[in-house]
Amino acid sequence: MTVTTAAPPAAPAVRPPAIGGLARRFSDVATLTGRNLVHIAREPLQLSDVTVQPVLFTLLFVYVFGAGVVLPGGGSYKNFAISGLLALNLTTSSMGTAVGLSNDLNSGVIDRFRTLPMWRPSVLVGRSIADVLTAAVCAAIVALTGLAIGWRPGGSAAGIAGGFAVFLLFSYALSWGCACLGIVSKGPESAQGIGLVILFPLAIVSNALVPTQHMPAALRFIANWNPVSAVTAASRHLFGSPNPSASINAWPMQHPVAASLLWSLVLLVIFAPLASLLYRRRASD
Repeated sequence: MTVTTAAPPAAPAVRPPAIGGLARRFSDVATLTGRNLVHIAREPLQLSDVTVQPVLFTLLFVYVFGAGVVLPGGGSYKNFAISGLLALNLTTSSMGTAVGLSNDLNSGVIDRFRTLPMWRPSVLVGRSIADVLTAAVCAAIVALTGLAIGWRPGGSAAGIAGGFAVFLLFSYALSWGCACLGIVSKGPESAQGIGLVILFPLAIVSNALVPTQHMPAALRFIANWNPVSAVTAASRHLFGSPNPSASINAWPMQHPVAASLLWSLVLLVIFAPLASLLYRRRASD
């Protein structure tokens, strides 16, 4: 006689406990931000563009390039250049967003994230927060190098803090544009190459390192309406540094703080939703 024993019913799949909507999003963003910072800690050379590069650029441009620059109305080139070097370093180092995100997308780690019960945009938000923290390190190194060679801001403490805040807001907004570049690029190398082609002229064709008064008319118009010029002029105004652009009859140069905030807001409004859309499409392929 054969006795048949019924198999016990399968236990229901255990799912991770759900976290409240807003709390879950904060938790996911904090986790992804921490992940990006851990990667930097394990490979410190990733920070060469915000640690070594700012020191080299500051010394080279002040002592080599600045030797032949005469400011309209006079003034110290050192005090003039530090704001421009902040703009140059923060603009070019934002390529790290594109390279890092492209590397994640092409290494398969995003496929792993898709299997986890996490807020999808936290990958982008965590990356942008980690990058603005590295931008703060970059700004601090430029400022310390400037102080070491004789830069002395003449503004109030609130004005100096506001000058750095304007730069960090612009860097954060620009990182979302670089996120779009990283998503559509085929690999980290192409993201870095295209980013350099876009960001380096953006930083150079501006008032960052030279006054725009002696540029050809067409180039001067572009430079005066360049968002990098607005941010640089705003910081010079807030730092109390020489600001030859204040004599230029162009709205961004007459209202640099308002123009820089407006440019940052425009970049965020355009690129943050676009990056989310591109990421959803790329991650669902």
